[in-house]
Amino acid sequence: MAKFILYACPIGELAKQFEDYFEQSQRICGKNAAHHYMPHCTLTGFFQDAEAAIPIYLQALDRTLTKAQPYPRPAVTITQMTFRPDWHGLELRSDWLAQQVVDFANSVHSPTRLEELRLKTWLHLSLAYKFQSEQADKLAHLARQLIHTEAAVEWEVRFYQRYPDHTWNCHQSWLLK
Repeated sequence: MAKFILYACPIGELAKQFEDYFEQSQRICGKNAAHHYMPHCTLTGFFQDAEAAIPIYLQALDRTLTKAQPYPRPAVTITQMTFRPDWHGLELRSDWLAQQVVDFANSVHSPTRLEELRLKTWLHLSLAYKFQSEQADKLAHLARQLIHTEAAVEWEVRFYQRYPDHTWNCHQSWLLK
């Protein structure tokens, strides 16, 4: 069985700032768990299904997101940048997008998926986690220096497959514009 997940990913100036942050934070402090992923907001947990079922998910997402047009502006709102001892990131809000994910989950039926889709309720974008505690201040300072939450950003809903070697394939994306 293949492993899939649904993300909302930033594009634009803010996404460029995330790239700079991840590059510099790795150079200064080494890798942490956030470096194993592209900048994203998780919409579902990972789920397993046959690769042959991919068109079922893509069609259901396309129907859901087409029906939801026009998209609200902004589709996703950044509510705050947060620095906890064990997690740094942006907290996000999008009641609209959360509802689209519910609609998608209710409409997609794959005979080969054995588990229910797990929908995420805490929308966020992780900058750093599972880092050494002595790196917290450096990472927070770097984030405050490089990431400006008012920067231009658009969001894409993306359907990803993650392979056993932790590489990724985005099967399709939908720009929320």
